[in-house]
Amino acid sequence: MSALVPNDALVGKVAFVCGGTRGMNLAIAKAYARAGAKVAVMSRNEERCANAAAELRALGTEALGLPGDARDYDRVHEAIAETANTFGGLDIVVAGQAGNFYAPVTHLSTKGFKAVVDIDLVGTFNVFKASYDFLTKPGAALIAITAPEAVRPLHFQAHVCAAKAGVNMLIKVLALEWGPEGIRVNGISPGPIEGSWGMANVASPTQDIVDKITKAIPLKRWGTEEDIAKTAMFLSTDASSYITGTIIETDGGVTIASPEGAEIDTAGLTNDPRVRRT
Repeated sequence: MSALVPNDALVGKVAFVCGGTRGMNLAIAKAYARAGAKVAVMSRNEERCANAAAELRALGTEALGLPGDARDYDRVHEAIAETANTFGGLDIVVAGQAGNFYAPVTHLSTKGFKAVVDIDLVGTFNVFKASYDFLTKPGAALIAITAPEAVRPLHFQAHVCAAKAGVNMLIKVLALEWGPEGIRVNGISPGPIEGSWGMANVASPTQDIVDKITKAIPLKRWGTEEDIAKTAMFLSTDASSYITGTIIETDGGVTIASPEGAEIDTAGLTNDPRVRRT
């Protein structure tokens, strides 16, 4: 950690991470554990829940692995209640569950569209709504994992773009409604992340695609799970105590990059005749 977020920043805190059994969400859960928080993780896979909880306990914290589907409000409420009752409250909630696949609209059924909206958007609503009665007030921090597709249209991702755009607006509405009680609600929008489930299983990039994606990122590198965990730590501590209703684009600049930007090497433009000297 840094001086801004000390190593013991979350001692005495309790965190619930939905989707926290693999990838960047597990990295977030581990960062919380290392900082002293007691952590519960939830996902649909019972084995992954048990394994993730064991990994968290190995870091020296108390942990729960709670199987459940974010689309099932009653089960989400049960899991959050168990977390709060076991650990004595709830300070941090992360809605990180997600579903995705490639499909043009002409091949996308209502069922397929709804499945992603239900996991990403309705699931986020369920996690945040179910947590409300258990939150530390003031001082609670809620974080939703969104995506660049929330603000940038992408071929074959109508379902994800719609769902994540909804997540972004839900973040802002809850920040308005719950802010007076001292509850902060923010989002993290990850760019291309090395080894992430989405890039490996949805994008399934060839080396040529990897190179093209890298070229389009202003920082010219893919992010890591640790990059996302660092942002989550910031948003969960007093370092961000005056930040709410904000989406932090932890994406190397990909959201702001223009399509033609991938073809421009600014470092090599020194002698280009188009470059003006003023």
